[in-house]
Amino acid sequence: MKEKTPRVVVIGVGNLIQKDEGVGIHAIRSLQEMDLPADVKLVDGGTSPDLIAYTKAGDKMIIIDCATAGGEAGEIYRFKPEELEASRGTLTSAHEMGVVENLKLMEMTGNKPKETVIIGIEPAEIDWGMELSPRLEAKLPELVGAVLKEIGGKNPF
Repeated sequence: MKEKTPRVVVIGVGNLIQKDEGVGIHAIRSLQEMDLPADVKLVDGGTSPDLIAYTKAGDKMIIIDCATAGGEAGEIYRFKPEELEASRGTLTSAHEMGVVENLKLMEMTGNKPKETVIIGIEPAEIDWGMELSPRLEAKLPELVGAVLKEIGGKNPF
């Protein structure tokens, strides 16, 4: 039986043992607790954005990651991959090169989603630890809400 291509693929990337660097994974775990439409696929990308290239692309791909752009800790950003490439030096993610390169690989193999959105959040603490900083823990519902808005679902927060 052929696997149905999802309408939306949501990939959380990050390192769970470096506090706020793991926010993408924490967001995926929160989304897994929700009743999402059947055509939404959630992926724990961990520290390996290479996974993006092997994901069956849907109409829309949403990538969740921490992103440093000089704003206040907890500030949420929404941007497209081409903005990530154009803003070198002003917006960084620990995984940005992997994300951009893998999206290009998806395009070359004919597996590129129609739309890709990156939802990033300004980290407060990148340090050893499995918990989010208090600031990002408080902002996690808002981050998940931003993802739900992209999916087209209801925000329970």
